[in-house]
Amino acid sequence: MNTTVSNQSGSIPLGPLLIGLGGLQVSSEESDWLCHPAVGGVVLFTRNYQDIAQLTDLTAAIGERSGRDLLICVDQEGGRVQRFRQGFTRLPPLATLGKIHAESPELAADYAYRHARVMATELLICGVDLSFAPVLDIGLRSVVIGDRAFAADAATIIELSRSYIAGMHDAGMCATAKHFPGHGSVLADSHSDDVSDPRALDEIEQADLLPFAALATELDAMMMAHVVYPAIDELPAGYSPFWIKSMLRQKLAYTGTVFSDDLGMFAAEIAGSYAERVRASIAAGCDAALVCDPQDVRNLLANGDEAYSNAEFALKRLKGKAVAGREELETVGEWRQWKKSIKQLEQSKWV
Repeated sequence: MNTTVSNQSGSIPLGPLLIGLGGLQVSSEESDWLCHPAVGGVVLFTRNYQDIAQLTDLTAAIGERSGRDLLICVDQEGGRVQRFRQGFTRLPPLATLGKIHAESPELAADYAYRHARVMATELLICGVDLSFAPVLDIGLRSVVIGDRAFAADAATIIELSRSYIAGMHDAGMCATAKHFPGHGSVLADSHSDDVSDPRALDEIEQADLLPFAALATELDAMMMAHVVYPAIDELPAGYSPFWIKSMLRQKLAYTGTVFSDDLGMFAAEIAGSYAERVRASIAAGCDAALVCDPQDVRNLLANGDEAYSNAEFALKRLKGKAVAGREELETVGEWRQWKKSIKQLEQSKWV
C-alpha cells in the first residue's frame, strides 16, 4: 500500500536518516535535528511514550517543528517488542499465531489479520506512520528473534505474513519485513555481538530467504540484518551491495524501500564511525539508515556537513493514512470485537 508522494512547497526534501529522540517532548535541540536536511524521519521508543494523548501531541509536534512530513516509525510487533503498551491493545508475540496455525490454519490467518489491523490502526490514529513489521525471520535458533517469528518453517511464515500484511494495508499502513536475508538461524544477538552465518547461498535460499522471496512484491519496505554470511560476502548484509542490489533488487525484483537496522547495534560497528556507517549503508543500496540513540544523533549531525542522498520518494511513499478516527472506530462493533479477540489471546492455551 503506497500513498501519494508529494512535498510541501519550498520544504527541504527528506534525507535518509531516521533518528531517535530523547523523551516525551521535542526539545529545542531536537527541533534543529528535525530540520536538518539529512533527516527524513523519527523512530520512537518506550522512552518517548507516556499515554495516548502525549503520543498524539508528540507526533504533531514532530511535524510542526520540522516543517516537513517526516516519517514517524516504531517497533510495535507485539510480545517483547511492543514499545507502546498502556492505552494500546496488548499484542501477543507472533509465535502465538504460529501455534494456532498448527491446530487451525484458517483461524490463525484470521488472527494474523486482526493482530495487524488493530496494531496499525491504533498507531495511525496517534500520528505514527509505520511499524517495522512483520518479522519474516525463521524462528529456529536466534536468541533475539525467538517468539518474534511466526514459526520455524517458511511455509507457515509466508501464509501468516500474507494475512498480516493485508491487515496492515487495510488499516492504511505500509508493511516492512525484517531482517533480510534472515536472522533466525544464528544464535547470537546482533545488538550485542558480531553475528556470522556460515551457510552457503543455496542453503539460505532454501530456508531463510523463502519468505522474503515469496512476499517481495507485496512488501512496501525491507529492513536489513546486521549479519555476516562469510561464504557469500565478508560484509554484514546491511553494508553489502550483493545482498541489497544483486539479490534483493535484481534477483527478487524488489522495488520497495530498504532500511538499515539501527546503526548503533554492536554488529554495525564494523563500518567505523557513524558517518562511515551511514555512507556504507547508502552506498550498499539502503534508502534510509537508522540512528536511534540521541547522543549518536547529536554527534553525527554536529560533526558532518556532507550532502546526504535525497530519500524523499523512498520515505514519503511509506506515509500512513488512518481510515477512521478514534471516536468513529469505537462505534463500529467489528472493531471492538477485533480488539477484544486479540486481548483474549493473552489468556488462551496458545500463550
